[in-house]
Amino acid sequence: MRRPDQGGDRPTSDDRRTTGFRQDFDARARAARSDFEAQIRQRRAEFGVRNEALTARTGRNLPAAIAIALAFAVVMLASLLVFKPVFMLVAAFLLGVGVYELASAMRFAGRDVPRIPSVAVAVGTVPAAFLGGQDWALSTLLGGIVLISVWRLVEVAVARTKPSVQNVVRDLTNGLFVQAYVTLLGACVVLLSAQDRGERWVIAFILVVVAVDTGAYATGINLGKHPMAPRISPKKTWEGFGGSVAASIVVGILVTWLMLGLPWWTGIVLGVLISGSATLGDLTESMIKRDLGIKDISSFLPGHGGLLDRIDSILPSAAIAYLMYLVIVR
Repeated sequence: MRRPDQGGDRPTSDDRRTTGFRQDFDARARAARSDFEAQIRQRRAEFGVRNEALTARTGRNLPAAIAIALAFAVVMLASLLVFKPVFMLVAAFLLGVGVYELASAMRFAGRDVPRIPSVAVAVGTVPAAFLGGQDWALSTLLGGIVLISVWRLVEVAVARTKPSVQNVVRDLTNGLFVQAYVTLLGACVVLLSAQDRGERWVIAFILVVVAVDTGAYATGINLGKHPMAPRISPKKTWEGFGGSVAASIVVGILVTWLMLGLPWWTGIVLGVLISGSATLGDLTESMIKRDLGIKDISSFLPGHGGLLDRIDSILPSAAIAYLMYLVIVR
């Protein structure tokens, strides 16, 4: 056996050098990790500041808007191109949620629009439009408006506290407006998709709507100086509108030529009409929110407003695209 003073268990110089190397390596690794985490925090803070400034200038959370737009694009493209009848489910979801949001916002403002029959009419109009065409869609919508009106009158009849006649008339007209604004215009998308090569038309006009939004955003944020409708939407400018028209014409020519097989000049017509309808849809939504005294239609998309806020430009543009299809193709 080794005696204790022989140093059998004492660390050698090599062991000490190895231990020192490990400690030095660990210290450097911890320092590098701390520096990396600090850089990540700094980048996040800078991104947050830039995003807040951008949101203040444009009135929207751009990263969230892009993410939501991409998600919708994937779902809509898949339903239209893989098996078109599935698009009925997508449309029913969008219109049902949109009607629920608008009816709820009106009720929040003291306008009693029945939500259950309103949503049922919106959802029921989708298969009627896709499978039965214009006649079925209009019949379902008109019958639904009668149902919503009767529903509200029954609510008034059984209520303990009777609202004034003026308020009842206001409720009925607001219920009619919800169906005309969301369901009727949304049904145009469904009617268009059900046509021969209609899925291409739906994709084409939505691409033009995206071009309108992108052109207005890029031009407005960089060149915008003259407000377009300051009382309705203070951030909209005439420069942004000009950019939206230019972008919509370029994309309109491309989609009509490459996707629809139509003469290039029809793309100019499509671009000009869609730029006007999309802008009108956006302003209409702003007027509704201002009239109701709210910032967003709902909080369905956390931190980003409601679903109706995202499709406000598509709804009136769908009617324009459907009418163009009927004039050009039929």
